Amino acid sequence: MEEAFKDVPVIAGTMTWGVWGRNLDTSGMEGLMHHCLEAGIHTFDHADIYGGYTTEAAFGKAFASSGIRREDIRLISKCGIQYVCDARPVGIKHYQYDADYIVWSAERSLSGLQTEYLDLLLLHRPSPLMEPREVAAAFDKLKTSGKVRRFGVSNFTPSQIRLIETAVPVEAHQFECSLSARGPLTDGTLDDCLIGGREAMAWSPLGNFFREQGPEQERLAACMQSLKPKYGADESQLLLAWLMGHPAGIRPVVGTTRPERLTDAVAAADIRLEREDWFALLVAAQGHKVP
Repeated sequence: MEEAFKDVPVIAGTMTWGVWGRNLDTSGMEGLMHHCLEAGIHTFDHADIYGGYTTEAAFGKAFASSGIRREDIRLISKCGIQYVCDARPVGIKHYQYDADYIVWSAERSLSGLQTEYLDLLLLHRPSPLMEPREVAAAFDKLKTSGKVRRFGVSNFTPSQIRLIETAVPVEAHQFECSLSARGPLTDGTLDDCLIGGREAMAWSPLGNFFREQGPEQERLAACMQSLKPKYGADESQLLLAWLMGHPAGIRPVVGTTRPERLTDAVAAADIRLEREDWFALLVAAQGHKVP
């Protein structure tokens, strides 16, 4: 079914909406949802573990009272991490991907988010005990019942994706990627997205630029001095534009809860960096010219 809206590339990451971050109340979450839609952001990224398994329910409560139509938003969630916290009687963090658990976890996310379906369900992190047939059985049951529309993975290697695809297609991949985390450019991750036609999503898309001082940050800041007036953009917008300039069509998962920063992130999607400027940022980040 065709979506009723045109989604911008930017995805709203909800990890810090709850107790792991700003701890927004219901009214605050409602207001941020509406701001996202007004800015053009319709996709919201969740994971069952966020907030120690509490953020999806907090978001769902706000969504239920927001007046927003379900068909006007896109919901992503992730499952598979058994996280040590008050909500789970587990002794050690581990991963679980048997069919019954995947189905149970997805249904729990649906209940928390107060929705009848997820647009996309991701396996959160790879497990050495993954059995592709178990994953396929869960995906088949969830898709047949209409509870999940599309399936993907998060933080997998290309070979781990090939393993899962021996039993079921992988339609999307979410991974860390930025000018600070450049591995996906050369480790096959982005090649795999292009080859497989997978939706590519990047978490922590601004990297360490605003979090860590050091030579890399200094080089990037110096490089951006001439680019900021050239493109009428600030540092965060240039970092996002660099990421979105890749041919894989990377969608940044932006974790801020500040409305103005979300608006700025959307504006970054319209920036088209010239090829030499794209490489200038890459060279500044890595500290040496390309081979």
